[in-house]
Amino acid sequence: MRSRWVVFSPDGCIQAEFFLKNGIPYYSVNYCHAPLIRHSKLGLTFEHAEPLNRNFRVAGGKYDSFDETWTQPWGEVKEIRNHYNELRVELEETTPSPRRMSIIFRVYNDGLGFRYELPEQDNLSYFEIKSEDTEFALTDVDQAWWMPAYQKMYTELLYNVTPLQSIPYRAVHTPLTMKMADGLYISIHEADLSGYSSMTLMPTQNNTLAIDLIPWSDGVKVKGFTPLTTPWRTIQIADKPGDLITSYLILNLNEPNRLGDVSWVQPGKYIGIWWGMHLGIYTWSYGPKHGATTENAKRYIDFAAKYGIPMVVIEGWNIGWENDWTKHGEQFSFTTPYPDYDIVEVTSYAASKGVKIIGHMETAGAIQNLERQMEAAFTLFKKLGIDVVKTGYVSHDPALKRFDDQGNLLSMEWLGGQYNVDHHRKVIETAARYKISLIAHEPVKDTGERRTYPNMMTREGARGQEFDASAEYVGNPPDHTTIIPFTRMLAGPFDYTPGIVRLIYKEFRPGNRVRGTLAKQLALYVVLYSPLQMAADLPENYEQQRAAFQFILDVPTDWQDTKVLGGEIGDYVTIVRKDRNSEEWYLGSITDEHGRTLAAPLAFLDPDKTYVAEIYADGPHADWRINPYPMTISKVLVDRSTTLQLNLAPGGGQAIRIRPAAAEDLPNDVILLRK
Repeated sequence: MRSRWVVFSPDGCIQAEFFLKNGIPYYSVNYCHAPLIRHSKLGLTFEHAEPLNRNFRVAGGKYDSFDETWTQPWGEVKEIRNHYNELRVELEETTPSPRRMSIIFRVYNDGLGFRYELPEQDNLSYFEIKSEDTEFALTDVDQAWWMPAYQKMYTELLYNVTPLQSIPYRAVHTPLTMKMADGLYISIHEADLSGYSSMTLMPTQNNTLAIDLIPWSDGVKVKGFTPLTTPWRTIQIADKPGDLITSYLILNLNEPNRLGDVSWVQPGKYIGIWWGMHLGIYTWSYGPKHGATTENAKRYIDFAAKYGIPMVVIEGWNIGWENDWTKHGEQFSFTTPYPDYDIVEVTSYAASKGVKIIGHMETAGAIQNLERQMEAAFTLFKKLGIDVVKTGYVSHDPALKRFDDQGNLLSMEWLGGQYNVDHHRKVIETAARYKISLIAHEPVKDTGERRTYPNMMTREGARGQEFDASAEYVGNPPDHTTIIPFTRMLAGPFDYTPGIVRLIYKEFRPGNRVRGTLAKQLALYVVLYSPLQMAADLPENYEQQRAAFQFILDVPTDWQDTKVLGGEIGDYVTIVRKDRNSEEWYLGSITDEHGRTLAAPLAFLDPDKTYVAEIYADGPHADWRINPYPMTISKVLVDRSTTLQLNLAPGGGQAIRIRPAAAEDLPNDVILLRK
């Protein structure tokens, strides 16, 4: 049996090669006939057993191909093509008691994924993985956008941009996005993470990255029994950075929907008392400033009903928030409300107004407490008509307490380790049985499991907008949201919580503010995709900015199509999305601290229609530093021959609703804007 195997992408541009050299497995990747990943090692190393990374022979090899188009029940696009060529290489050791391992490559036009499979076998049953020996030996890397792993705040850090060899940390989180010296863009991540540990990437010598799995507290990386299927190691490849955003490789590498009919999973917008808590207006805990009161909940419900917002989240409703709750998650009850919050009255009142309450379960990292109460909590929520739940895992350190059956502390386990990966999958599957959808904050990172479990709708897993209301941390700089679409969001939807229309609030947070313009806050609804989008500001602020609020009310959260009109990582990005339930398109464009003028050709529009573009643009002299509020709202007629000029202020943005023109849209004072 030959020891060298090659598989190409359907368009022939990407070539992945597997080979054995002196019994050691390697792979390499070429793009358009040029090396992208040099010879890189593969394999696994075990505790208490010989490594599975040498002394191999090829016992079998098989090629396959696959081509289908599948429909997302919700998403940034409705139809996704899943088209790949596959190579499966079966390896067997040449030792007296040989073990077997398969490596599977799937190569797409936009990248590839590969994974290990350990079949059930006599010579390998229980295992403890010490390390996964996978390497990515890259050719010349110009820049990398990275966030350090194993740090406090976990994934809620700002991105750095440096050459790969300048990263001063042990490892970095994925997705790790890089620009190569020849101008190519790649991003390394993983797909279908289950029953395994999250991977980070360790920079070594000569532009090489090694996988560093997040360990258990005893240092073991993964514990289990064969058969084992590891997550896919994914490499997305693009000529332009925007093409990374419209790559659905990670979703395609997850299994299809296991839940059957998911019509109960509903995208939409929500409001809540959350922003007031971060500003210090309300408290999570019971007391004179308690936010989660029956009276306050009804006020938010009334506001939601007035403007047709379908959901309201009320945090701090349940007992256990006293003192420093981040250190005592075991005290939370997920079924017992505080005395000033009548959960039955609140949910009944919401239902009478056509509004749903979003449940909330903060764990402070005490995941066993959640697991003990999960069935009872979901039973209560379902009885009350609550079918979306927000979970949280706030912890000052990226580690979670693990107790024995007697309540004694056993260990502290990393947030991204196998212990918590297994927990998150348990929560998703349990919620699905109750037909409950999830928003997860401080979560295990997204690896595309929303395809398999569409009730896992959105999550945080990055530095969100609450940092702009923090008394402890400086807010997000203007370039933060121009980096996120090309990095964290390649993994999946992001609950950034946009929509702040009062950008400066000295009486609450004199040392902090939103570092962007009003128009940019509107544009974020298009740029930062989430099927559940929060209108995060206070109701009274929306009433004072009623014209800007209209775009938030109009913009959908479920899309037929998504296109990136242009972008450079950390500088700017312009994205358009088509509403799944109408003929409308929405455009969002944002910039960093520099003002700029961008062109937005509307060639994606239907050639037989004229449209009205409702434009929310930075106004004269707008500047995030000194004058963030000016915004002009205008209407022009456009068609597919139109190219709009987007004038973005420093730290600014532009949001546009593009709807088919009606007869009443054609008076003399409306201009048809063409090239």
